[in-house]
Amino acid sequence: MENFRHESDLLGTLKVPANAYYGVQTQRAIENFKISGQYLMSYPHFINALAMVKKAAAKTNYELGLLSEDLYRVIAEVCDEIISGQLHDQFPIDMIQGGAGTSVNMNANEVIANRALEKLGKNKGEYQFCSPNDHINLSQSTNDAYPTAIKMALLHMNIDLVAKLEKTIQAFREKGREFSGIIKMGRTQLQDAVPMTLGQEFEAFAATLEEDISKLNSNANLFVEINMGATAIGTGINAPLGYAKLCAKNLSEISGFEIVSAPNLVEATPDTGSYVIYSSAMKRLAVKLSKICNDLRLLSSGPRAGLFEINLPPMQPGSSIMPGKVNPVIPEVVNQVCYKVIGNDLTVTFAAEAGQLQLNVMEPVLSHSIMESINFLGNALDTLREKCITGITANKEVCLNMVRHSIGIVTALNPYIGYKNATEIAKEALETGKSVYNLVLEKQILSQEKLDEILDPANMLRPHDF
Repeated sequence: MENFRHESDLLGTLKVPANAYYGVQTQRAIENFKISGQYLMSYPHFINALAMVKKAAAKTNYELGLLSEDLYRVIAEVCDEIISGQLHDQFPIDMIQGGAGTSVNMNANEVIANRALEKLGKNKGEYQFCSPNDHINLSQSTNDAYPTAIKMALLHMNIDLVAKLEKTIQAFREKGREFSGIIKMGRTQLQDAVPMTLGQEFEAFAATLEEDISKLNSNANLFVEINMGATAIGTGINAPLGYAKLCAKNLSEISGFEIVSAPNLVEATPDTGSYVIYSSAMKRLAVKLSKICNDLRLLSSGPRAGLFEINLPPMQPGSSIMPGKVNPVIPEVVNQVCYKVIGNDLTVTFAAEAGQLQLNVMEPVLSHSIMESINFLGNALDTLREKCITGITANKEVCLNMVRHSIGIVTALNPYIGYKNATEIAKEALETGKSVYNLVLEKQILSQEKLDEILDPANMLRPHDF
């Protein structure tokens, strides 16, 4: 028995694996686009979103009298199977491709059609009974179904990303509470500044990341506006009257999101503004996360010739030549993820700018870049939390000794002895190696009792009355 079946399209006949649910156009995409090595099946939310869109389209066509009840029911059943995680291995095409997503749309159409044929007791490829184009793609074009599926996928993926971010924030916050009583020197421009607590430093990490939750969610909310019913360029050719709004309503029920039809489908079809702004929110998060990882690496530097205020969990030997060396490998890998996300944002920017006239054909690389960034960031957040943050310990005495020997505490004297006198004390301390404390007493500028009160590190952590 031959292990292939023959299917034909505009360009002729092609062999397709006999047991494959996909068809000729998917097979062409497999052969044409060997680019990234990341396949549609690598992004389950995207496959599920395609099934949701196709189910909503079938329901709308049925309700408008364009699709028989029997065919609608079997199409809906197949879509539900896909949404439940079945048949995902039937989406083997590269995420980056030419054709503005046509291969992705047809991959979904072919898989749904052939599985529906099987459920109807027919053979794969007997498209006269259920056609990828005439039935699964009815009242649609790649140019409305594909971007709508991207948006559905990103709405779901954002939920996952935010959940991982919230857990990371909580981990930093817990460390902030744990370290709340540990006095240390704050630094500006890598120079001694004024005292603070290690807890304040970690709580600040939590606070800066927390701001990005609302940014991600508000920007993702732009994805609820879709262009289903636009068909090729937004004019709605081949779609019946009322299709756009009804399809949005049906997709809302299927997806659980409040989906709305774009007020101007001609505008919405080439528009990629929502992708740009969401990508920018991820870039902002990446920049902040990378800064935090830089700080963790600095604070843990040493152990003998660095700051050594904290210890990161040792994850692996740090050198093939230097015995005993342990590197901050988890913050390092998160830094690199952040660079990738920042680079992907530039790709999104160029791809969005490249839209021409009534369509942006660069949506494959645009969507892949955003989805890749979400996955990378989510994995990085989990890794940072599980393998670094929760295991961080503090070197309390190191932190306290740096405060005691720092010239930075002279700043606290400004309101009592004036900036000029404080500057002279700081200068002499630097030149002689004497402590600020001893110089103030030696010059009889303040009493020991008053000086002890002012320079008590705990009194320098917050505003107070003079």
